[in-house]
Amino acid sequence: MNSTQDWQSVTWFEVDEHQEAQRIDNFLFSRLKGVPKSRIYRLIREGQVRVNKKRVKAETKLAIGDQIRVAPIRFEQKDESAVPVSDKVAQSLLSRVVYEDEGLMVVNKPSGIAVHGGSGVAYGLIEGLRAATGKKYLELIHRIDRDTSGLVMISKKRSVLKTLQDLLREHKIQKTYAAIVKGQVSLDNQLIDQPLLRYELANGERRVRVSKDGKESKTQWKVAERFMHATLVYASPLSGRTHQIRVHGLSIGHPLVGDDKYGHETEYRGPNPRRLCLHAMRLEIPGYETIEAPLPEDMQSLVAQLRAQKADKPVA
Repeated sequence: MNSTQDWQSVTWFEVDEHQEAQRIDNFLFSRLKGVPKSRIYRLIREGQVRVNKKRVKAETKLAIGDQIRVAPIRFEQKDESAVPVSDKVAQSLLSRVVYEDEGLMVVNKPSGIAVHGGSGVAYGLIEGLRAATGKKYLELIHRIDRDTSGLVMISKKRSVLKTLQDLLREHKIQKTYAAIVKGQVSLDNQLIDQPLLRYELANGERRVRVSKDGKESKTQWKVAERFMHATLVYASPLSGRTHQIRVHGLSIGHPLVGDDKYGHETEYRGPNPRRLCLHAMRLEIPGYETIEAPLPEDMQSLVAQLRAQKADKPVA
């Protein structure tokens, strides 16, 4: 089904062994094709999604045999998700696999491709990999923003999905990002400890801000190199909040270069970036060797241009 016009009657799903312990919002993202994520969240909030006849929250975990009822979705949207994944795109994504075993695949996602299709996106990383591999069971273990490049973990087995999501929840998987931020960060190392609150704009777009009413959020920052107008930082989120690194950077006066949502009005006199300068560069997973993805060419090029602007000495 490819548009919200296909969901104008009551829809039922039954949870099987492959979806056990999956969140209801993630379950619906992969099944209500063509329905914007903001609309799905609203359906859940308004009680239009029921599990075993009961209202649920977005984070509710599913169990085998659960009966899910989705009320009719009464609006139309142009079909933008029916575009098939071309062989060229599928093979390009396969070439970006940096680690694979019988249960786990790690892909170095390029900037500009979403991790999954929907909300006006023709296809995403997961759809492309399913098309390229022919595997029915490939599931995202976690997500990164569409404009962020770098490492994404994908499970090939239900058991691996559950194990690694548990490790993420327990903060036992260390993720490190490379970020180019505006201005010169003064401290070589710092822990940004600011609670973050998610909210929605009038158009349904989700945003995040620092708020005492938000959830506890911590990010460890380490300066890698300072330039005249920017700083290369290695950021390790110690919690897993939406847009955490971006909003924490903004909170200390150093928003990310190329960010059109947070801090875009902050002055920046360096070379213009092609995109959000955030790259998931390293994964440290218990029981696995450290997995790394080098800085992509566009960010390497920007760093070279910044160095040419009479950069300060790199931090050891």
